[in-house]
Amino acid sequence: MSTLPVPYTQAVSLRIGTSVTIRGKPVQPFINEPQLQVDFHTAMDELSDIAFHFKVYFGRYVVMNSCENGVWKQELKSNKMPFEDGKEFELCFRVVDNGYQIMVNGQFYYTFENQLPRESVKMVQVWRDISLTSVYS
Repeated sequence: MSTLPVPYTQAVSLRIGTSVTIRGKPVQPFINEPQLQVDFHTAMDELSDIAFHFKVYFGRYVVMNSCENGVWKQELKSNKMPFEDGKEFELCFRVVDNGYQIMVNGQFYYTFENQLPRESVKMVQVWRDISLTSVYS
């Protein structure tokens, strides 16, 4: 299966009931502390506000946040690690009325509440230490 370029960006339009699904695999063993980052931007520009920032420190923890006008909001950190060393993953962000419902490999992980309007999201960016096989919405 061919891989997508990383970093990968895609235009999106989010409304309740839509989702963004990402499939990939860490490119390094967890002992090397690889990362995965998914950012939902408010413009087709990496420097735009981030309505939802999801960053995985594989084997350690996950951080979620939003950034508005260059200022990060209250960070949420979860020590629950749903990703497995050396294994492919499917990460799904489903838009619900109060935020983003996150599923990893078909299992519920977390619901991140909106801090910026979901309607403002124009682009998703996926990057860091992963081999990316698909991103679809």
